[in-house]
Amino acid sequence: MNIEQDEKRNADGVSLLVSILICYPEIGTISFDPTIESLKMTFVLDDVDISDEYTTLKNRLYSSILSYHALEGIKNSSISIKKESFENTVFINVIRDVATLSRGEIALITALIKECFWEHLITDDNDAIREEELLVQEEAIDRMLFNVHKSREMSKLIGIREDGRVMIFNK
Repeated sequence: MNIEQDEKRNADGVSLLVSILICYPEIGTISFDPTIESLKMTFVLDDVDISDEYTTLKNRLYSSILSYHALEGIKNSSISIKKESFENTVFINVIRDVATLSRGEIALITALIKECFWEHLITDDNDAIREEELLVQEEAIDRMLFNVHKSREMSKLIGIREDGRVMIFNK
């Protein structure tokens, strides 16, 4: 397979990761794993020890996601919430299957983490992005989630944000 075919194959995945990172500056990194057809959203908290609050947050995220799924009629979803720590920095990883994930759920997860840890959450607010651009990106997310789910031959992709820029890497 040549480079051009790889690029076409990954276009929706790249666009999806870019759109999510643009619309949700609270998400530090995002990755797509085609082997398990999932997205991993990582939220970064700085200068905090959440050992005591983690179980409460995890339970709240699970129950909120499951309530959202019940309202939307979503069944058989895969949800994983994990915490990693390095010194005073905490990484909260939310791993979701792309088959049942939606833009509304991403917004819910982001809002809950922001509500619980807003003073410690590292965000990359980009005031230069106009509201119209955000609406275009938001509208595209659900379509791209569907396309990524249907594509069987995508590469593993990782999206990160650095100094106001979004970068996507093919792993």
